[in-house]
Amino acid sequence: MFQPSALLDLSRTAHAVLFRDGEPVWSALGNIAPYLAQELQPGREGEIAGGSHIGEAVFVGKGTRVEPGVTIAGPAWIGENCVIRAGAYLRENVIVGDGCTLGNSCEFKNCLLFDGVEVPHFSYVGDAIMGHRAHLGAGVILSNMKLDREEIHVRDGAGAHPTGLRKFSAIIGDHAEIGCNSVVSPGSLIGRHCILYPGTHWSGVLPANRIVKVRQSQQIVERLPTL
Repeated sequence: MFQPSALLDLSRTAHAVLFRDGEPVWSALGNIAPYLAQELQPGREGEIAGGSHIGEAVFVGKGTRVEPGVTIAGPAWIGENCVIRAGAYLRENVIVGDGCTLGNSCEFKNCLLFDGVEVPHFSYVGDAIMGHRAHLGAGVILSNMKLDREEIHVRDGAGAHPTGLRKFSAIIGDHAEIGCNSVVSPGSLIGRHCILYPGTHWSGVLPANRIVKVRQSQQIVERLPTL
């Protein structure tokens, strides 16, 4: 379950070299910064609107549109035919595939987004990997640090597996859908084609092709007239 191929189609990213044979999928997070330091060639081939702030160590691919008010601090590598919407904030060590949508008031940091990822509204993606065509609903938070700031473990039915990382939110598998206002806790793995209902708080490993349902208890009472 912890091998990259269990969650991700590596042919759907131009940066598959980040994943090493025999290493768990989250190990790629530690490879992003040195990879960008060595391989990134800054350039602006897309459309950059006025009012955006683009750092020096940034590549923007052909057909990509960066709207006003975007900040890309860099290092960052943005693929082709993406939309970076107004108000998006891309911090250090961000890799974005082709055909991705990064939305208004979304923040990204030390992450890898495979081709076709959609994060369109009010989300945080830090120290995470999102697979091909994974999607976050509005307000989803991928939480990347424990409250005690200790090492993060991946917990499944076999126990707690150390990652060696203090910052690691989640691996979101190909085609997974995370509903609005959900929170995914540090050290989570979401399998391919999974769905999390809106308002879910998820922690741990979710196998592929599962739906996490959240049922809310509601009570309706009569409101008495006021003077």
